[in-house]
Amino acid sequence: MFRRILKNLSRRVVLKRHLPRDFGGAPLFVSPDAALGYWRRDISKVDPFLLSMVRELVRPKMSVWDIGANVGLFSFAAAALGAQVVAVEADTWLANLIHRSALLNRLPVTVIPAAASDRQGISRLYLSEQGKASNSLCGDGVAQTVIAVTLDSLLDHFAPPQVLKIDVEGIEYAVLSGARKVLQARPLIFCEVSNNHEAIGKLLREADYEFYAAREAQRRPLLRPSRDTLAVPRQP
Repeated sequence: MFRRILKNLSRRVVLKRHLPRDFGGAPLFVSPDAALGYWRRDISKVDPFLLSMVRELVRPKMSVWDIGANVGLFSFAAAALGAQVVAVEADTWLANLIHRSALLNRLPVTVIPAAASDRQGISRLYLSEQGKASNSLCGDGVAQTVIAVTLDSLLDHFAPPQVLKIDVEGIEYAVLSGARKVLQARPLIFCEVSNNHEAIGKLLREADYEFYAAREAQRRPLLRPSRDTLAVPRQP
């Protein structure tokens, strides 16, 4: 009951927070409508695993694409380490919030207010009652009309990613299907996989990737992608 009340109180609330000190402490706007943990002042405790992946994968001057950027925590943490970041977010309210943060902290994050998919056009983003982090192109109920792009189409405008983070609530296969040229650039891929595990595994194997359990320190090899997957190009 309390959690439900807190979710209702969080709708479209905007708070100003700061990145952890090891990411420079830059200010950014967040919303507990995207994750209830953003009510905390210390956002290092909201998603420590996400921040640990930034520390591990991102280096200065890298090109980083954040697909399903939410409020931009991964994006701004990567930019604070010196990366050039493209943040793709389908929810127009969240995309605007990321843009406001970029104007505030002047970190090199370019915001694309669009949904990533396997084809370009007009699509529908279903708005979850659980909060904005659960919005998805697959669902039902209240929806927002959005522009859909493929990741391959972004190559006409941006340098290929060296790190590709994907968190798109169930449409991971569609996003990767629209990224065949991007995969040829051999980025490290940090992906939350919630559907189509076998199909995604086949697609990545055909692109000459191997995958590991991202949350495990010893990085156990996986036969197929799991909830949190780190996909790494095979060495020649």
